[in-house]
Amino acid sequence: MADLPHIVTLTINPAVDISTSVKKMVPYTKMRCAEPQRDPGGGGINVARVLKRLGLEPTAVYPAGGATGQTLTRLVEREAVRSIVIPTANDTREDITVFDETTRQQFRLVFPGALLSEFEWQQCLDAIARISSQAAFVIASGSLPLGVPTDFYGRVVRASKGAVKVIVDTSGASLKAALEAGVYLIKPNLHEFQDLAGISTENEPSLLEAGRRLFELYRIEIIALSMGSQGALLLTRDIALRANGLPIEPVSVSGAGDSFLGAMVSSLAQNDNLEAALRHGVAGGSAALLSPGTGLCLSEDIHRLASCVNVTAIAGYHA
Repeated sequence: MADLPHIVTLTINPAVDISTSVKKMVPYTKMRCAEPQRDPGGGGINVARVLKRLGLEPTAVYPAGGATGQTLTRLVEREAVRSIVIPTANDTREDITVFDETTRQQFRLVFPGALLSEFEWQQCLDAIARISSQAAFVIASGSLPLGVPTDFYGRVVRASKGAVKVIVDTSGASLKAALEAGVYLIKPNLHEFQDLAGISTENEPSLLEAGRRLFELYRIEIIALSMGSQGALLLTRDIALRANGLPIEPVSVSGAGDSFLGAMVSSLAQNDNLEAALRHGVAGGSAALLSPGTGLCLSEDIHRLASCVNVTAIAGYHA
């Protein structure tokens, strides 16, 4: 595994994810919680955790501040993920996930990220500029905290150097800014894709046509569209692939998209073809459903589930 390409992830809005469970969610009542589980969180950090579990050695770049930031750094170190940490004046946020044992529903409380100064977010870009020339992939993932400009991910693309392939997983105006700068791959979920393409339908012909328009508008090579239990689509200018979803009763839905992306990039980094990469992506997202809280996918579950994912080419497609 030592000769695999170097991968850098960037998380501009990280968090310490706290997950627990209660017997039943009841308003105005003191509910006794199970022992909390704490995991390092934020899109790029989660992707790096998955890549590490699959045998790669990613470097995670993220800002961190205060006592929560120290906890975040310790949690990332616990998973043996190499880090470049940008110190911040304000405390890193915490997010909370609560599982209702009676209804088997999950409640996710996501707080806004603390304000980052221009100096702090520019330090993150400078770190990417320094190390991207040594990387095959730069993966920028997650929402933006206060103080960070909407075009931040476009700046990430421009800061990345060499033959690096930039992958962006975000939404809304931030995603459009990245696309305008030119990216290798995006991984929207269905809602994010509909918002980007300006459509409300979800039938396959409409999704394919929307993909064609995006390839006409932007410099992009791959669209990996994750659709939960419906599986996924992978589009390039020349091919369209469809993958089935797997019938899994979710223990948790936290981090499924990040697990999808991490497993897919791991496959791409090993020079697998797009069919294999999509198969592993769906297996990764599905495997995350089996882990409680914010535990993400396990490598053994990915390998086991990958053989259950069927990928077929969609005939007649061309962008």
